[in-house]
Amino acid sequence: MKVAIIHDFLVKLGGAERVLKALTDMYEDAPIYTLIYDEEKVGKVFPKDRIKTSFLQKYYDFSNKRHRFFVKKFPRAVENFDFEEYDIVISSNTAYSHGIITPLDTIHLCYCHSPMRYAWDWANEYREENNIRGVKLLLYAPLMKYLREWDYLASDRPTAYIANSKNVQKRIKKYYRKDSDVIYPPVDVEKFRVSDKHSNYFLIVSTLTPYKKIDQAVQLFNKTGRRLVIVGDGPQRNYLESIACDNIEFLGFKEDEVVKEYLQNCRAFIFPGEEDFGIAPVEAMSCGKPVLAYAKGGLTESVISGKTGEFFFEPNVESMEDGLARLLYNEIFYRPHTIRRHAKNFSKDVFEKKIKQKIRKIKSKIP
Repeated sequence: MKVAIIHDFLVKLGGAERVLKALTDMYEDAPIYTLIYDEEKVGKVFPKDRIKTSFLQKYYDFSNKRHRFFVKKFPRAVENFDFEEYDIVISSNTAYSHGIITPLDTIHLCYCHSPMRYAWDWANEYREENNIRGVKLLLYAPLMKYLREWDYLASDRPTAYIANSKNVQKRIKKYYRKDSDVIYPPVDVEKFRVSDKHSNYFLIVSTLTPYKKIDQAVQLFNKTGRRLVIVGDGPQRNYLESIACDNIEFLGFKEDEVVKEYLQNCRAFIFPGEEDFGIAPVEAMSCGKPVLAYAKGGLTESVISGKTGEFFFEPNVESMEDGLARLLYNEIFYRPHTIRRHAKNFSKDVFEKKIKQKIRKIKSKIP
């Protein structure tokens, strides 16, 4: 049985890439197809000798690595890949990889992190965040129309869909009119240890982009004066540092081993934005740490109020402050080993078992 794996872009290491890593570990001989590959940023995790890139790679290399310039070419590039020799193709999809064209007898299992967010439910936010107005808007509107039309037509190509959460399952149903099974992303629970002590700091691990709502957490901790450590980098970092008080520390990007130490020693994990799933909060729970999260999206499926953390219910500082107050009030009732046991529901072992079960189920229905 020959297996191939495809992932939209390999230009950073984030939550979707953790899922990809689990898939590539399951199928060690499978090549990894991707539209664009940045060896400097991801080569340690995804070595070059396993990678097969699209014709867009040469443009990326000569454009100062600005792959968004080629957005209109992405659909054609993903359709140009040849999967003739494979029995199974697994697509790790955030926008385009579900649109591959495979032979009739090839099983195409799509693990969907989300339908294309900036073409569908995040279209207005994307336009505002990127200040798309005037002449830019005249070009942007027909481009989004083209991408939505292509995305909907391409949604017929996978044999079956897996959603990374119930939240994404609803989105697949709404935009693609497709059913899907939910298999949560894998968390390497075993690499973390439970700690019932802390160093009296709260922790955020995130890319620093507007939709992550890190500015809201900065405002809250400016107000409370409590210590907040932020691990991660991104385009909003300079702005966030400019509005932060001295009790907030920015560490930038850190390797996994360093992040693990901060997770094991924090007082609680803070997650201010909406996410389709959210791997980092589950990693914090693997260490027995409670999570403060916005009560929308995938975190409502992984955090249990009063047991593994607390929610805040409005996307503003006041509601978040109320949630933090409840977390601190209930702190003596949280049980680190209970929190960790809950995190094990999202382990790599569970993920691998369910992926293999899904493939067997698909194969059993083929005449």
